Amino acid sequence: MAPAATGGKKQKKKWSKGKVKDKAQHAVVLDKATNDKLQKDVQSYRLVTVATLVDRLKINGSLARKALADLEEQGQIKKVVAHSKCAIYTRSVGATE
Repeated sequence: MAPAATGGKKQKKKWSKGKVKDKAQHAVVLDKATNDKLQKDVQSYRLVTVATLVDRLKINGSLARKALADLEEQGQIKKVVAHSKCAIYTRSVGATE
């Protein structure tokens, strides 16, 4: 009979593409301006991790790890937690005085 054919056809579901995050263009080499900012500002940070340097200085993660190792060697920061995945540093008390 006709009642089955009278129903309107439903539109097909259109799936949204979702939000696309822009790819970050972080520096892979320390230039002079970034190095000066690193040396000056890191003494004021209470928490220093790879993520904080990547976020604030817009540098690569591997570059941030190398910078942290150099800063620790210079005595500007000291290691609080040593873990295979994430190292947490803080400012040296002697460096700020």
